[in-house]
Amino acid sequence: MHPAHGFYPGPVSRVLSVNIARPRPNPAKTTGLTGIDKVPTGDAVTVRAPGPMRSGLGSGLTDDVIGNKKLHGGDDQAVYAYAREDLDQWQTKLHRPLANGNFGENFSTCGVDVTGAHIGERWQVGTGGLLLEVTAPRTPCRTFAAFLEIPDLIKTFTAAAVPGAYLRVIRPGMVRAGDEVTVLHRPDHGITVGFVFRAITREPDLLPRLLGIDALPHDITKMARERSAKQA
Repeated sequence: MHPAHGFYPGPVSRVLSVNIARPRPNPAKTTGLTGIDKVPTGDAVTVRAPGPMRSGLGSGLTDDVIGNKKLHGGDDQAVYAYAREDLDQWQTKLHRPLANGNFGENFSTCGVDVTGAHIGERWQVGTGGLLLEVTAPRTPCRTFAAFLEIPDLIKTFTAAAVPGAYLRVIRPGMVRAGDEVTVLHRPDHGITVGFVFRAITREPDLLPRLLGIDALPHDITKMARERSAKQA
């Protein structure tokens, strides 16, 4: 069994639960499936680089599902992590319970400042060899809002600016609930997941500061470059 909802087993940074999709019809579309509905598994799960976003495997977790590989998944979005502490804040804000996986996250963490993680920060997860690198924030989509049945969730999520983090796989390995998360490397550029989210959503004046951050996905760097040029 995974740890009880809202229970943090000590001060150690860890993966509280590993969450795998239950494919279901996409509530935001008339056709197609979505993998937004993720539930905890007690099994050890293999995590590996899934390949390119359109033509690859989708998720970095075996047995997980990405419904729309044109916009989600791929090497730069191999794993999505969200902090249990932030989910608890959302429970209060939305006046409803939120189980691990309800935000579509693969890893529900505790003791990890996910949105405060630096782009390029590297996490060693557990003892199964897994090494991940923080790449970018999650941006909300219509499927996310429709799944939780909150029409204005995109606006609310964007205003809160607590997006959680995507990670790429540097070294494949195994993960299971309870694995410790150790930060092995943190760049000194100061650009966090939350900073990038604000730059690409509500505060475009911040975009020039994203240039030169090597670990950012190409599409974000390209957008930052193009929009910064227009601002000049």
